[in-house]
Amino acid sequence: MNSPFFDFSAPAVAELARADAERALREDAGEGDLTAALVPERGATARVLLREDAVLCGAPWVEAVLRQLDPQVRLTWHAADGARCAAGQTVLQIEGSARALLTGERTALNFLQLLSAVASRTAVYVEAVRGTRAQIVDTRKTLPGLRLAQKYAVRAGGGVNHRIGLYDAILIKENHIAAAGGVRAALEAAQLAGQQASFVEIEVETLAQLDEALAHGARMVLLDNMDLPTLREAVRINDAAGESAAVLEISGGVTLESVRALAETGVDRISVGALTKDVKATDFSMRFLNP
Repeated sequence: MNSPFFDFSAPAVAELARADAERALREDAGEGDLTAALVPERGATARVLLREDAVLCGAPWVEAVLRQLDPQVRLTWHAADGARCAAGQTVLQIEGSARALLTGERTALNFLQLLSAVASRTAVYVEAVRGTRAQIVDTRKTLPGLRLAQKYAVRAGGGVNHRIGLYDAILIKENHIAAAGGVRAALEAAQLAGQQASFVEIEVETLAQLDEALAHGARMVLLDNMDLPTLREAVRINDAAGESAAVLEISGGVTLESVRALAETGVDRISVGALTKDVKATDFSMRFLNP
């Protein structure tokens, strides 16, 4: 279940990467790279090396950075986004202006190291729940300004996107329920306003709230911070609802150590904030080749 408000088609991703790259280069290079200006104008060849095992992600952003600096640059990728790559592997060879490569090096690698880290972490979680029906889903716990890029990386790692933002889906949480006057009132309000939403989901903290949500037409339910016995009972209750059953999602405190047991309760989705907020950058380096 992916939001229709951003389709992640190749043209859309290319435009997203172009805008991100333009902003990042303005931040880093400003009116010009003072150090690269010391280098004579000439062509150069460089390669990008991966220093650790990882799932590669970020090619559109690397290309956008380098093409803004040198429209004639030539990039030869030796692996595609989503590919599992090994430490020591050359993932990219670049031929272009020496000054452009020097100016764009850090910005290009910043995108590559962040997005590969997100994709790699996602792939680990996806592998951990393999054989169950649970999908690994991202959250809104993203770097400000880079949410779409990180959600693209989650897809590259085999995960599924949750809502893009507050504007494309309804997620009724504890405070919404309290402010609205209860589960029923919140769901009724959502049904009236939900035509513009890609989906409506409600968070519950108890089995009694789950019963109430199902009784009032909930089709997606977020089970928040429940222990394993309670989650198994929630799945049983939901399965017994027949045609009124909802998509069940787990949220709250999910770790790599706990995710398999959570998936084995029979839920449909597990949302993991750590996919995008707790990542450690993947190690890449760019090396110029001798002329």
